[in-house]
Amino acid sequence: MDKQPEDKQPEYTQTENVAEKPRKRGCAGHCLKFWWAYLIAVIVIVVIVVPVVILVGVPKIAQQKLDHAELILDSIVMTNSRAQNFTMSINTEIKSDGKVKATIEPFEGVMYLEDLLEHKPFAKVHFPETTSAKSQIINITQFTMIDDLDAFTTFNTWLLHNETFRVTVEGDTKVHVKGIARAYGVTFKKTIDMPGLRMLDGTTVTNTTVNATAPKGQNNFFGTVRIPNYSKVAFELGNTSFHNYLLDKEIGTVYLDNLSLKPGNDNVYPMRATIDDLGYVTGLAVQKPYCDKLNGVLPFKLRGKSVINHGESLSYFADALASGNQTVQIDIRGTVKRSMGFTLGCTDE
Repeated sequence: MDKQPEDKQPEYTQTENVAEKPRKRGCAGHCLKFWWAYLIAVIVIVVIVVPVVILVGVPKIAQQKLDHAELILDSIVMTNSRAQNFTMSINTEIKSDGKVKATIEPFEGVMYLEDLLEHKPFAKVHFPETTSAKSQIINITQFTMIDDLDAFTTFNTWLLHNETFRVTVEGDTKVHVKGIARAYGVTFKKTIDMPGLRMLDGTTVTNTTVNATAPKGQNNFFGTVRIPNYSKVAFELGNTSFHNYLLDKEIGTVYLDNLSLKPGNDNVYPMRATIDDLGYVTGLAVQKPYCDKLNGVLPFKLRGKSVINHGESLSYFADALASGNQTVQIDIRGTVKRSMGFTLGCTDE
């Protein structure tokens, strides 16, 4: 048989070498041919996408970070109280995650009762420049005008009556994010739970004495009053007077001079009172059940009458104190014993 020609065997090697080269030239050729399209795509990203992120994404993130920050109220101090203004000091702390480095411009915020639907501001607060640090102490002391007397009176009334209530602080400002020249508008809005005064529940009157020979219309009853302040608000009230009731009959006026209430139970002041009919008081003390089961202790009720400070009438305190009665137990048997030296018994003994 004839042999196959030997020059046909290398065909496989030639086929493999030729197959790879066209693919490499195709990819490189495509990039070289359409370089202008890729350049346009990059320009679109830079011109459109990046500004969208800066104008939309960054402000949204900044607002979210501000919303998630926590405002902690340490104290509010109201001093130099006058009819139309007072000095207010607010001590607070702001906490955040601190992940975004930013500075918040100074701004004016308003304070209002969150659960009173009108949301009428009762005070304005001037916040200084702050940062996005994880923890930042902010202490503010400012002269404060009373722009809305009704709203401020309502705040004091809610503070007096409630165990807790909610106050919102809100204001518009701008934030500067590190590395970006543009300032972004944001809203600072925080609602905090504030402890109230609970109608000054727990007020006590001790060391009482009576002067049965005092001229009519002059002070004839004295003692020491201790007033608890369960809130975080300190007040400078001034000379404060109260209607005095016994079994729903008004019997005179109670006076507390230069009264200031700071948080805690250390508000101790001398008390003086004018009781129009001492005989009515001692007469009840010798009747049952006051003379036996209650040991001569009578339930007096107090309601705000007037508040005078620096010679000015402070209606926003007086009206709040007049909005409800507070019951105070006073030991009349002990008062008579200390003052006159004899013990009141029961009338049928």
